[in-house]
Amino acid sequence: MSKILQFIRHSKSSWQFQVDDHDRPLKKRGVNDALLVSKHLKTILLKPDVIFCSSAQRTKSTATLFVDILELKNVNFEVKKALYDFSGPSVLDAIKTCDDSVTVLMLFGHNYALTNLCNSLGNISIDNVTTSGFVQIEFDQNSWKNIQNGKTTKIVFPKHLK
Repeated sequence: MSKILQFIRHSKSSWQFQVDDHDRPLKKRGVNDALLVSKHLKTILLKPDVIFCSSAQRTKSTATLFVDILELKNVNFEVKKALYDFSGPSVLDAIKTCDDSVTVLMLFGHNYALTNLCNSLGNISIDNVTTSGFVQIEFDQNSWKNIQNGKTTKIVFPKHLK
């Protein structure tokens, strides 16, 4: 039994408002890019068993757009403060604590954590996981705590669809 990890970086956020980084909303372009990518994934996406999402507003807003378009409202959705991580160790810890009954894990997070993890866990070098970017990595392992040496099987960035 393999494990499949689906990373989605939050959409482009707005710096227009004087709010804490954690509370920044999405820009209109961010909403449009999230809709573009999620609509593209609708016919090819393996439905996740669980969704992990950073507690940041921009990440939760991005996740809501994807969940709506991909019709994932019945999927277990967990907001995790530990995913508000920009380097990767806390995100990797969250992944490794995922229950082994989960085959497909979708995770909404931040850079540079996602780029670092895609490069360390997958087999394709990615310069930058763009905002609204989707990367899927498959692992030939039975346990999340042991994931390593995965195969990057899908990369969808907004620029690929424009």
